[in-house]
Amino acid sequence: MADLNFVLLYVDSPAESAIFYTELLGRLPVESSPTFVMFALDSGLMLGLWGRQGVQPAATAVGGSELAFTAASVDEVQSLHAEWSGKGVLILQDPTEMDFGYTFVAADPDGHRLRVFAPAA
Repeated sequence: MADLNFVLLYVDSPAESAIFYTELLGRLPVESSPTFVMFALDSGLMLGLWGRQGVQPAATAVGGSELAFTAASVDEVQSLHAEWSGKGVLILQDPTEMDFGYTFVAADPDGHRLRVFAPAA
């Protein structure tokens, strides 16, 4: 079976999303065009931001999803929450304890959910 190497998010404006994710991730994209931007993450996963107008076949929304970022500790979750809030990132859920760990949820400019969590011990 083929490996999972890419996550693609359909966005209204790849240029605007590139600015958001450059700030959020603290890195520049490895590929950029008017319709597509790609970031290489430390895990080896590639995050692609594709202008939804050019997706073929046309994409339709089905259910919900989120990108999850693992933090090393509760303190790191709190630190990232403060950092992202300070950058004006929309916070959907303030830091809270859940059955899987300590977490918060934010959203990118297109409403994609971004969860940061420190796994429960």
